[in-house]
Amino acid sequence: MKDILGKALLDYFHGNYTEDILTETNISDEDELPLPYLFRNYDEMPSLEQKALELCKGTVLDVGCGAGSHSLWLQNKGLQVTAIDTSKGALEVTRLRGVENVKQISLLDYSEAKFDTILLLMNGTGIFETIDQVPNYLHHLKSLLQPNGQILIDSSDLKYMYDTSEEGGIWVPADRYYGELEFTMKYKGELSNPFHWLYLDSARFEVYAKNNGFKFETIIEGEHFEYLARLTAYPL
Repeated sequence: MKDILGKALLDYFHGNYTEDILTETNISDEDELPLPYLFRNYDEMPSLEQKALELCKGTVLDVGCGAGSHSLWLQNKGLQVTAIDTSKGALEVTRLRGVENVKQISLLDYSEAKFDTILLLMNGTGIFETIDQVPNYLHHLKSLLQPNGQILIDSSDLKYMYDTSEEGGIWVPADRYYGELEFTMKYKGELSNPFHWLYLDSARFEVYAKNNGFKFETIIEGEHFEYLARLTAYPL
């Protein structure tokens, strides 16, 4: 896999910022992902992310850490953080910014420790890829939780991206869940391989969570159908 994200983050960190990442999906046109946003500090984060960071406790696993902004803030607050990502370049940036414990690995391959908090932000459900993979990921996430641990994860309901019928419903694809997208990223003329990314509406997510042994709680909702959820495992 091409490390488009890592290349862009390294360029920005080393002062070679000349352009942003371009993203495109199977339901939307090309859009810019500004590199400075990936290096934002706490005051520049949306309230949903701020709330998630404030709720973190104990040992924390930051999944898909990117440039390490969340990990760095938590570490500076005295929490013990493990930051993981599949992007080699992103992890190099995270390490250079001062995060002490980083590891290049996918979530499903990680099993080294258990945590009090598992953090998945910037559409954390995206890592699930497709709707049929949700139980598999939830099962693995549960195996990484300490007793009384929590998962803090955000996502959005993409119903606003689709046409509305006269009755108030939405026209959605017949062959897939409407929150399943296929992304590509482009940076400095280089195009990534297509990858799946899941946006999961909160009602459906709650059903999956309960079916897999979790209590589901919506912590905060935004103005554009985004939300932060907390999952805690029911005792055996």
